[in-house]
Amino acid sequence: MTDKVQERAIPDEEKRLERQLCFAVYATAHAFNRAYKPILDRVGLTYPQYLVMLVLWEKGCLPVKTIGEQLDLDSGTLSPLLKRLEQAGLIGRMRDPKDERQVIVSLTEKGAGMKCQVNMIMAAIGEAVGCDMDEMASLRDRLQRLRANLTAE
Repeated sequence: MTDKVQERAIPDEEKRLERQLCFAVYATAHAFNRAYKPILDRVGLTYPQYLVMLVLWEKGCLPVKTIGEQLDLDSGTLSPLLKRLEQAGLIGRMRDPKDERQVIVSLTEKGAGMKCQVNMIMAAIGEAVGCDMDEMASLRDRLQRLRANLTAE
């Protein structure tokens, strides 16, 4: 922490829970999960499973490690997600013939066929958010900058 930040007096009003940026982000993330649940229930996915499917719909076959990096998930969290998606017939997993240590994840025909649901899901969330596409893009860009600042070393 820099001396400049330490010297600055912060008014008591700004120390209240509802004034904290971290709490606003935290509470909003929970609200997003609650908003997504009934929408994703219709297509048989949980929110984390939906994120995995988005990555695969965009990129195709990927090693488990790459999916984890894309979603910022460790293998202990990702492996059970992948197992449930495989049991649902949406993905397949196989060892990489070039490197047996790696597992490659690919969409099944059923999983690839679900990609058409993205428009419905995004439209429903857009309606729930109450923002147009430009406003959502602006919010997303600001949050991505915030995340980049927080993870910069």
